[in-house]
Amino acid sequence: MYTVCIAMKLCSVALLAALLAPAIYPQASNKISMESFGTMPGGEQARLYTLTNKNGMAIKITNYGGAITTIMVPDRHKHMDDVVLGFDDLHDYLTLAKTAYFGALIGRYANRIGKGTFTLDGKTYHIPVNDHGQMLHGGPDSFNTKLWEAKDVSGPEGEALELKYVSPNGQNNFPGMLTVAVRYMLPATENELRVQYTATTDKDTVINLANHSYFNLLGKGKGTILGHKVMIDANNYTPVNDTLIPTGVIAPVAGTPLDFRKSTAVGERINDNFEQLKLAKGYDFNYVLNHSGGGTPHLAARVEEPTTGRVLEVLTDQPGVQFYTGNFLDGHPFAYRSGLCFETQHFPDSPNHPNFPSTELKPGQTFRSTTIYRFSTK
Repeated sequence: MYTVCIAMKLCSVALLAALLAPAIYPQASNKISMESFGTMPGGEQARLYTLTNKNGMAIKITNYGGAITTIMVPDRHKHMDDVVLGFDDLHDYLTLAKTAYFGALIGRYANRIGKGTFTLDGKTYHIPVNDHGQMLHGGPDSFNTKLWEAKDVSGPEGEALELKYVSPNGQNNFPGMLTVAVRYMLPATENELRVQYTATTDKDTVINLANHSYFNLLGKGKGTILGHKVMIDANNYTPVNDTLIPTGVIAPVAGTPLDFRKSTAVGERINDNFEQLKLAKGYDFNYVLNHSGGGTPHLAARVEEPTTGRVLEVLTDQPGVQFYTGNFLDGHPFAYRSGLCFETQHFPDSPNHPNFPSTELKPGQTFRSTTIYRFSTK
C-alpha cells in the first residue's frame, strides 16, 4: 500500500508539473548575434546581425540599408553555401553596392518613376532622377543608404530582427513623414525568410517597398544564373519604353520569351530577337501576378538549380514581381548575370498610370505586406 501511495503521489506531481509547464516555460532567449560592421562617414557604427535556425540555415543582415549580406542554405548533399550576392564589410556597401542595391531595402518607391515626376492631390512632385533621366528605387541616397534602427524581436517561433527608419517629410521631395518598419524572421524549424513590411504617413504620399537581393543557387561567385530554371505565376507583364518606364499597357506573356508559366532555364531565350529583351538587355520586367492581395502570400515564382538541387520559392501578397537577371553587373565585383532578383512590389511608375494598382498611402492607413523566400532541395 505504501508503495502504491508513493507512486500515486509521484504521478500527481508529474501531472501537476505537466499542466503548469506551458504557463511557466520561459520564452526562448534571443539568440541573434551582433557584431560591428564598420563606421559610417559621420562616425555612426553599422552592425551585422546573424539569425540561425535548428537546421543550420543562417542569414546575415546589416542595419546599413537593411541589406541581406548572406543566406546559408544546404544543397541536396547537405553542403552549405551562401546563395545571395553580398559583402563582408561596410566599405563595399558604401562604394560598390550603392548603385546595384545588393540585398538592400528599397524605398520610398521601389523600381522606377518616369522622369521622377508624378501628381498627387493636384500637386506635382519632382523626385531627383538617378537613372538616365528617370527615378530608380527612391532616388539618390534613399533607403538603401540609411542606417536603420535595429531591434531583436525573437520569440519561440524563431529569430527575428526588426529594422525601423523614419523618412522625413520632403526627403527626395516625397510628401509626408513616412515611418517604416521591416521585420526579417527566420523560423526555428523551416528554411525560409519571412519579410514583413509596415508603414504609416502623416500626409498623403506614395509608397512601394521591396528587397533587392540577388540570388544564385549555385552559390555566390560560382557561375551565372543562366542554368537556373524559373517559373513565374503571371499571365501578363507591363511592357516598357526605351527608358524602361512602363507604357501603361498590360500585355500577355503568351507567345513571347517572357513567358515563364512553365519552368524554363533563364538562358534558354534571354538573347532572343525580341524588342523588349533588347531594351532591358535581358530580363528586367514587372510581372502581373495571377494571385495577389488579401494579405495572404501566394506563390509568385519558383527557381530550381539542377546541379545543386536547391530550390527557391517566392511568395508574396503584392500584385507584381520584378524579375531581373543582373544585366548591368559588370564584374566589379560580381560577374554579368551572376545573380537574379525577384523584387515583390507594386508596379513601376504606378502614380502615373491610373489603371495600375494604387500606391497611395494616406494618414490613418497602414501599409502592410509580406514576402517569403522559401528554400528546399530537389
